[in-house]
Amino acid sequence: MDNQTLIPHLFRTEYRKITTVLCKLFGIEHIEIAEDIASDTFLLASESWGVKGIPENPTAWLYTVAKNKAKDYLKRNKIFTEKVSRELRQSASETNEIEIDLTDKNLSDTQLQMLFAICHPSIPVEAQIGLALRILCGFGIDEIADAFLTNNETITKRLFRAKQKLRQEKVQIEFPSETEIDKRLETVLLTLYLLFNEGYYSSKEDNKVRTDLCLEAMRLTYLLTENSATNKPFVSALLSLMCFHSSRFEARTNEKGETVLYQDQDTSLWNAELIERGEYYLNKASSGNELTKYHLEAGIGYWHTIKEDTQEKWENILQLYNKLLQIEYSPMAALNRTFALSKANGNAVAIVEAEKLQLTHNYLYHSLLGNLYTDIENPKAINHFKTAMKLSKSASDKKLFSNKIFELEEKG
Repeated sequence: MDNQTLIPHLFRTEYRKITTVLCKLFGIEHIEIAEDIASDTFLLASESWGVKGIPENPTAWLYTVAKNKAKDYLKRNKIFTEKVSRELRQSASETNEIEIDLTDKNLSDTQLQMLFAICHPSIPVEAQIGLALRILCGFGIDEIADAFLTNNETITKRLFRAKQKLRQEKVQIEFPSETEIDKRLETVLLTLYLLFNEGYYSSKEDNKVRTDLCLEAMRLTYLLTENSATNKPFVSALLSLMCFHSSRFEARTNEKGETVLYQDQDTSLWNAELIERGEYYLNKASSGNELTKYHLEAGIGYWHTIKEDTQEKWENILQLYNKLLQIEYSPMAALNRTFALSKANGNAVAIVEAEKLQLTHNYLYHSLLGNLYTDIENPKAINHFKTAMKLSKSASDKKLFSNKIFELEEKG
């Protein structure tokens, strides 16, 4: 791997670790200082490695430079050092040197603690996701703006306000108390769930960013399952759901980058290893008596990995959607249920239920109705596909709808 490839890769994997550990060291009110030191570390790597070559252990090199830069900063800024936490001052006085722990265990623990800090209830959900992308996933402002389909200025202001709120609330980078952890864990899981969905259902064509969003959400959820304080059944259920969905990534687009609908996917492209991992975590999630939306969605995801198109499969999916809508109604879940209903009971029944939803400004609604009306009332199907094409922001989806329209018009 050459210098131009290695540094972006390491930035994606190591920037977040360096930032979170330094942020915990300095306090969340000084988060920008931690980000600046981490960024300067990678800037120096880019300059140095281009001249001297890539070091034998690039990751260790980054950690050493980050440690030295942090220590230099503390030495140069006496006023800052006097304002940092009592523990930091004590550490400095006892050892004459600030300890910066970049061991694997501390890196994992600190990232989880930062996740709980970011998911503080005083911060809007969109800002939580934005901070998670920035601090814990190493995304740039432009990438976050792309993920939210907005501009850099909006994201910069959103992150600034969120950081201000963390300072005002004096949020600590630590695990909540045992009595609080379950309540806070729900917020953390919601953020990770939305982060995953932001990637999986992205209407952008940048597949790399979409995939990275999903993988980062999975990585952070996996860390939760590996920590005894957060290894709960509904956490395993969420990770199971993510594994099942991610297993079909390669089949969702063709070689031209065009969207491939579920019923048309090449099942040989489904990732068997991810399906197996999904089943493993779904089994782990079955302990205890609590049934959450993550359990039900994981169950739906499992049945979607069954290749045979049987009545049993779609009846099970339909019943899981029925339970899901009872626990937590959402228009998109209701829309997805109508597809399962069409497979279980036929298109005519599903059309009646779908049209009750009246999601007229949603391109997926018109896409579904276009498919349901196909070969029943083709003119209506064409009209729905035309509306879907108009509402969609994805060139890939527009191409799909255009093809559908062409095929129906050819039938006459």
